[in-house]
Amino acid sequence: MNKFIFFTSIVISSFCITSCAIKKKPLFLKIDDIKVLSIASDTIRLKANAFFKNPNDIGGKLSTDKIKVLVNGTQLAHVCSEEFKVPARKEFAIPLKVAISTKEVFQNNKNGILGGLLNSLLNKSVKVQFKGDLRYKVLGFSHIYTIDKTEEIKINF
Repeated sequence: MNKFIFFTSIVISSFCITSCAIKKKPLFLKIDDIKVLSIASDTIRLKANAFFKNPNDIGGKLSTDKIKVLVNGTQLAHVCSEEFKVPARKEFAIPLKVAISTKEVFQNNKNGILGGLLNSLLNKSVKVQFKGDLRYKVLGFSHIYTIDKTEEIKINF
């Protein structure tokens, strides 16, 4: 009887593991849709989407806590986003939201950021770069995606 239970549990476990296996890591497609959400006296808010495709039967989680935001070559903020649940067998987008303190812009004037930003505002465009790591986790498996996307954003007043 014990051998039967043991054999049955091994067969069922093998079936579950092979049918729900993590065949590949989710495929990072791109970062796109970088937009200025709002400009206020104290904060500039940006939004972007990171696009992925998950070929696996099992979902997982992505965290974005290590992505820096550089504006005209100077680091001004980090992406603030909660851990994101990855759907199984789907393409999906993770929203990346950034709040840049205008105080930070003025304090970084030693590097010429203020002059560069004022020039960018006059030209109605700014260079925004998302740089860092996204971490994918599922069932003890982990993979890091390196992100480095720069885009020229048109500013509309």
